[in-house]
Amino acid sequence: MSDVAFPDEVVTEANLRLVDIPSGTFGLISLDNGRDHTRPSTFGPQGLRSLQAAIDEAAATPGIVGIGVTGKPFIFAVGADLSAIGVVADSSIIEEFAKLGHDVFRRLGELSVPTFAFVNGAAMGGGLELALHCNYRTLDASAAALSLPEVFLGLVPGWGGAWLLPHLIGPQRALDVIINNSMNQNKQLRPAQAAELGVVDVVFEPADFLEQSLAWADDVISGRTRIDRPAADTESWDQVVAGYRAGVDARIHGATPAPYRALDLVEAAKTANRDDAFAAEDTALTDLVMGDDLRASLYSFDLVQRRAKKPVGVPDKELARPVTKVGIVGAGLMASQLAMLFARRLQVPVVMTDLDQERVDAGVGRVHADIDALAAKGRVSADKASRLKGLVSGSTDVAAFAGAEFILEAVFEDLSVKKEVFAAIEDIVSETCILATNTSSLSVTAMASDLRHPERVVGFHFFNPVAVMPLLEIARAEKTDDASVATAFAVGKELKKSCVLVADAPAFVVNRLLIRYLSEITRAVDEGSEFEVADRAMNPLGLPMSPFSLLQLVGMGVAAHTSASMHEAFPDRYYLSPNLQRMLDEGLNAIWVWNDDGTATLDPRVAEVYQRGDTVLDEDQIRARALDALADEARRMLDEGVVAEAQDIDLCMILGAGWPFWLGGLTPLLDRTGTSERVTGQRFLAPGVASLLT
Repeated sequence: MSDVAFPDEVVTEANLRLVDIPSGTFGLISLDNGRDHTRPSTFGPQGLRSLQAAIDEAAATPGIVGIGVTGKPFIFAVGADLSAIGVVADSSIIEEFAKLGHDVFRRLGELSVPTFAFVNGAAMGGGLELALHCNYRTLDASAAALSLPEVFLGLVPGWGGAWLLPHLIGPQRALDVIINNSMNQNKQLRPAQAAELGVVDVVFEPADFLEQSLAWADDVISGRTRIDRPAADTESWDQVVAGYRAGVDARIHGATPAPYRALDLVEAAKTANRDDAFAAEDTALTDLVMGDDLRASLYSFDLVQRRAKKPVGVPDKELARPVTKVGIVGAGLMASQLAMLFARRLQVPVVMTDLDQERVDAGVGRVHADIDALAAKGRVSADKASRLKGLVSGSTDVAAFAGAEFILEAVFEDLSVKKEVFAAIEDIVSETCILATNTSSLSVTAMASDLRHPERVVGFHFFNPVAVMPLLEIARAEKTDDASVATAFAVGKELKKSCVLVADAPAFVVNRLLIRYLSEITRAVDEGSEFEVADRAMNPLGLPMSPFSLLQLVGMGVAAHTSASMHEAFPDRYYLSPNLQRMLDEGLNAIWVWNDDGTATLDPRVAEVYQRGDTVLDEDQIRARALDALADEARRMLDEGVVAEAQDIDLCMILGAGWPFWLGGLTPLLDRTGTSERVTGQRFLAPGVASLLT
């Protein structure tokens, strides 16, 4: 067996025990990285060898009638040890490791007795591929994470998944899991979905999952239960792959190789035999592991899994005060989303206020409708839905906020309006009640300046849609005290948001950077470049949206308002386009017109009002301008102490702007392309951090 080794591998051991079932002796292999109960079970070379030994021992047992694999409580297995892979610099080691995984896992599909995966919890990546190699699969109804997330991380399913899954459930469903779910922020399958797709054969309740799985396995072995699976559709195979390839092109424009390599593997799987398919996976996996995108993805993964859970600069959590009632100022769309989130996560009374009863009723009605929609989908029980709706109420009188410990305003972005709101509330609530603002660009310090207790005012900036976007920027104003910051972070954690501490600076982090780069794009068009050229300029980065699509989503009015705020703060750096204002004056709120075939073209009315110069830039020149501006702004933000370190900028761009993992956020891209040193004279990431990316 291969002697490949990884440094500091957390070893997952495979322990065999023999179980008597009516059909005979059954070999049950349990996976457990017992030395570290806090980590899901992963596979490095030693873990694979342990599994190989357990399989061999089980197969050699006299009278064995079947073999099953299961995991430790709540965890089946989550694939390769990525933390170890990230420090390997020799491609031959990765290739040998890839082959070792195939050699071990495929044994489960080639034994003379039936094999079973008893998936008792999370099964991601190689963990799910291990289950796919088995002949049959049961699943715990409480399993929280089922996916093949490799493309999300810059890899491919490299231990059989790209061949096994399309042959099991067909190319259409397989590519939904491998491409769509993975690229959609690593979307997980729920147990019912996994069963409906055919990824697993049967789902059992958690109370006696293993007992039911063993009994079901006995029924399969004895022939009392038969599993008939339809043959994979090969007639439309090529057409399906071509459709997904077109979708990937439209989304990321060739920005990263992983989804294309995955598509190549699934396309070849139509005719490839197992040996050739697994060899192709080995090659693809080796190539991608040694590339920049995987290293940047691992850096991103580390930020999301570690730094986001232990934000830097936060006061002691023991200072946080309890929150048993919440007030939301406003009852519009954003306020309704916020009320829904607070009620569902904190499960405390939430009171919404607005200027008239009609608005209040509409806001509360939206929340109640959203709760009913959750109940209809089976996400909450009818009883739970009733309790949640009972928590949300509305009033036209701010006196309804009496007794609240946390008030969040979500009114129009006007400083005088927000100051009036807080002044009125201060007479109603206690001296320690947090006054939080969802402002995206206004000064929190200025908002608190006339209050008797400015120390309890914090910025609490969500991203839209509130329920989906994981980032929460928590801004500390000049006089905000430690207890208020600690309380804000405690609430953010209860809301299941990833919180980053930011200084009270114009537009904080995400919007400050996005507005800076968008201002360069609009400047290029104003000077004479074509809309279509400028909109394509950032395509090589594979960002979630093109610049003008992002402007259109945000809304031209909101974009113009925030651009004006940033231009007022930094007139030398933030370009204010007179053409955007000209569009608004003409009642134009969109740049593109969507055609029946799904394509977008420039609204001819925009072309009529837009006044452009004669300086024409190409896509590369516009992109270089935008990246230079981002490098300049990011360096200024660090020098000003807007965030503690460059890693916080990257975390914010990943979680708040949806920038892909394979970029590593923003600063690794700027370092890797040389933009940071050329523009600012220095790299963003310290050598110890940067070493993870090289």
